Amino acid sequence: MTRELLKRCDSKCELCGSESKLASYELPDSKGYGDARIMICDTCTGQIQDRSTIDMNHWRCLNDSMWSQVPAVQVMAYRMLKQISEEAWARDLLDMLYLDDDMQAWGDAGIEEVDEDFIPHRDSNGAILEAGDNVVIIKDLNVKGTTFTAKRGTTVRGISLTNNPEHIEGRVSGTRIVILTCFVKKVPPSEE
Repeated sequence: MTRELLKRCDSKCELCGSESKLASYELPDSKGYGDARIMICDTCTGQIQDRSTIDMNHWRCLNDSMWSQVPAVQVMAYRMLKQISEEAWARDLLDMLYLDDDMQAWGDAGIEEVDEDFIPHRDSNGAILEAGDNVVIIKDLNVKGTTFTAKRGTTVRGISLTNNPEHIEGRVSGTRIVILTCFVKKVPPSEE
């Protein structure tokens, strides 16, 4: 089966075109829709399986792959575009993409219900912040109600999210404070 997929995709990721570390991936929630296997690289696989690692620029490749003649590739492109639809370019691609009724149902079957009003917390570089993440302060901040300054370069471990997407909470110098997300940078898991 893998040999057939490699032949079909010319040994390239069917989503981004990469030739490195390819593996077969079966689209979830695809029972009854036909062959749900596609050949994708480890970068695409990692970002599909862990939304917190999504690199928006990587997925610009969907501009090409959404026109694939392989239904499973079109459906996966549709699902990814829906996940990143807060990006204007992704919404534009979704507007151009046509799926017949069966493929539309297949695509929608694998999409988690997303709260339309949900706005993610983002750091100064646009990376999505999750509760428990570690961040680094990128500017000296005077902390109201205290006598100390949160220094640039300070790591804040295990942040908490607030109802306001522009604020997070964390402990600095033993004091729990509210920090504006525009003054922090997410620490990648590899550097923790």
